[in-house]
Amino acid sequence: MQIKQWLLILFCFSLLAAQAQQKSLTDEQYFRNDLKDLVQPLPRTGKWVNKNELIIINGTTASLLNASTGKQTNYVNPTVTTELPGTPDVYKKRNDLYIKSDGQEIQLTHDEDDEINVTTSPDGKYVAYTKKNNLYTINLATKKENKLTQDGTDLILNGYASWVYMEEILGRRSRYRAFWWSPDSKSLAFFRSDDTQVPEFVITDANGLHGYVEKMRYPKVGDPNPKIKIGIISPDGENMNWADFNENDDQYFGQPVWLPNSSELLVNWMNRKQNVLNTYAVNPVTGSKRLYMHEEQKTWIDLDGASDRILFLQNGKGFLYQSDITGWNQIYYYDMAGKLKNAVTAGKFTVTAINYVDEKKGIVYFTARGIENTARHDLYRIQLNGKQLKRLTFGDYNHTIVSQSPDGSYFVTQYNNATTPTRLSLLNNKGELIKELGNSATANFNKYILAKTEIIRVKSDDGLYDLPMKVTWPLNMDKSKKYPVLISIYGGPNAGTVYDSWTLNGTQQFYAKEGLIQVSMDHRASGQFGKEGVNYMYHDLGDWELRDYSSMVKWLITNGQADASKICITGFSYGGYMTCLALTKYADVFTHGMAGGSVTDWSLYDSHYTERYMGTHEDNDAGYKTGNVMNYADKYKGKLQIVHGMIDENVHMQNSVQLISKLQDLKKDFEMMFYSGGRHGWGGNKQLHFQNLKTKFIYKNLLEKDPPAGMLK
Repeated sequence: MQIKQWLLILFCFSLLAAQAQQKSLTDEQYFRNDLKDLVQPLPRTGKWVNKNELIIINGTTASLLNASTGKQTNYVNPTVTTELPGTPDVYKKRNDLYIKSDGQEIQLTHDEDDEINVTTSPDGKYVAYTKKNNLYTINLATKKENKLTQDGTDLILNGYASWVYMEEILGRRSRYRAFWWSPDSKSLAFFRSDDTQVPEFVITDANGLHGYVEKMRYPKVGDPNPKIKIGIISPDGENMNWADFNENDDQYFGQPVWLPNSSELLVNWMNRKQNVLNTYAVNPVTGSKRLYMHEEQKTWIDLDGASDRILFLQNGKGFLYQSDITGWNQIYYYDMAGKLKNAVTAGKFTVTAINYVDEKKGIVYFTARGIENTARHDLYRIQLNGKQLKRLTFGDYNHTIVSQSPDGSYFVTQYNNATTPTRLSLLNNKGELIKELGNSATANFNKYILAKTEIIRVKSDDGLYDLPMKVTWPLNMDKSKKYPVLISIYGGPNAGTVYDSWTLNGTQQFYAKEGLIQVSMDHRASGQFGKEGVNYMYHDLGDWELRDYSSMVKWLITNGQADASKICITGFSYGGYMTCLALTKYADVFTHGMAGGSVTDWSLYDSHYTERYMGTHEDNDAGYKTGNVMNYADKYKGKLQIVHGMIDENVHMQNSVQLISKLQDLKKDFEMMFYSGGRHGWGGNKQLHFQNLKTKFIYKNLLEKDPPAGMLK
């Protein structure tokens, strides 16, 4: 026998021996997600003490990392006081505001009303907040409270956002705050929202003897929106001015941005159709406006992130602006007059963040996906003039930049991929590795048998896109068997969930042991392929997503041993919509579904989100019909579980109730569960009940047996 054959035999024996030494996870590891023998927490990064030294926290100990040498020394946090000169500590207690200055506690407000979104001015001399829908400030030197607006009611909101503005434009992170300090602390800009004409929606629950009733102003498709006025006022209540806009126009306003010198307020204005974005420079003294920038697209422009589009340079010579007008989000360099100087980045990839700008050297550091791989993020550097693009991160990994030094010379990246547990490393701005800081895999990691997870690309049925899906395969697959499929999705526009990243948990591994193919999928409009791909959803929500999902399911059936009679899809919110539509319009592909908090008819959802993609019934009636689940209820033939929170103020329960009513009229069988007190999600024992509900559905319909006791919460 030849030497090569002997070597091959020896290799096979050694491989089998290694596998024989590996051990399976225990029930404790599966059911309690106790995986500390396999993975461990990574060190955390603290503050940069200076441009070369970074605090690294590992458990309860801290060290000081010298970025230039990679050496670490013990770090002892010096004693600091929490009270800084001129910046008293403002806090809440028993629903009132207090300050602690010179060791004394002083009460600032004296009423039962709640002070909401307390925000300190940049110079630390004032705090602003809303109370009973009026805007207030307190002068911290005099302790005087100033009521800046007088007309706040349940329908007139000063500095407090109307629901649709919070949810769709300012974002949930705003916590309804709709006021903004100028950099010089001399002015406050705020929204005055008039909800008088916005239709009222009534939400009910079954609590108590007479039930629970909640009323909210919620504009649905085609309804009147809140009327917005933009006020600018001094913190002591003097010199109130209104920006020169007609509140009666059918329009939207994004979060305004002050110029760094406070000379003007940049107001992002959008038409109701949402395809024109004008940025106006508003004079805070007179309220007069001038057009600063203009953007128009054939489909739509996202307004919700408009405040993040602009990054002013500290040298006062211009700003960086992000736009997806080419079909891919890119960076542009403008002067302070709003005139384009040059494109900084260009190509068929998506810039996801500007991390740092070295103004002296004219270098922009940014994160992007799609240059190497659409399912991964990397850090790059490029000259401000758009030249000398260089990748700084390394390998076939998905990178998250967790920290960058004050001058941009060093950065810490947390990286992984579908087969590699997360690691932490320090690099310099040339992309050179300085030091490995941590590995989440323990020394025992390779001693365990784990299910294989990988990223697979499937060609779309029109041949235009390589669609990504993340698959965790069953343990010890038998080539003679077919396996049920569990697909977890969200599915909305630019809201993909497939990344080449590491995931490990006990439930995932136990389902793999039980023989489930676990999958997440991204369609062409998920963000994987830029705005160019997302534009497919214009006036056509629902169809392209499931068309692409179907292509991936068919690949699994042909190539992945998937059981065509057990294709289960599950999702919440937009994912619930996808699930309901999959079990009706695409019932020839999908056989089982678990739908939570679902939209079932886009006519029932809010104006700003829905009209952005679907327009109104007047200009896209056909799209509303083809996107309506009820219009395909007669095609339903599988098993659908419908779940909703009874006081969901986001996607109203009427969506699920209307679908249920339609299925009842058609004599279709389905499952349903409503959660009292549940909004767009719920917690506590009801959340555990919900998890158990899904687990039982999976075992009954896909695995065809009872779940082990350990799987139930």
